[in-house]
Amino acid sequence: MSQKKRTQVIKEFQSSDAHSPTIMLLSLKAGGVGLNLTAASHVFLMDPAWNPATEEQCIDRCHRLGQKKNVVVTKFIVKDSVEENMVKIQKKKQDLVEKAFGSADKKNSRIDEIRALMEL
Repeated sequence: MSQKKRTQVIKEFQSSDAHSPTIMLLSLKAGGVGLNLTAASHVFLMDPAWNPATEEQCIDRCHRLGQKKNVVVTKFIVKDSVEENMVKIQKKKQDLVEKAFGSADKKNSRIDEIRALMEL
């Protein structure tokens, strides 16, 4: 889709007109960057990504400043499939990030506490 056509389609989707589209289908690649889709209130993830941040970026297109509705996210995963294993990999990646940044936050918190005790 050309950039001009893409802009037109997004504008129509964002419109509050009674005849504006109510569903927009996007790939993770197309939906992950540079879109503001606050007219949407439901996100259906049909294909998981290796990187959980990719999915989060797609969700963020709807759940952002200007959103007036609650956003509901539904993720479809086929049981006993490659997709299910991808979700496990995503969880490991998220845990790793939380551990890496969580420990830095704890360290900074402890330094702040020591500074407060010493009135530095």
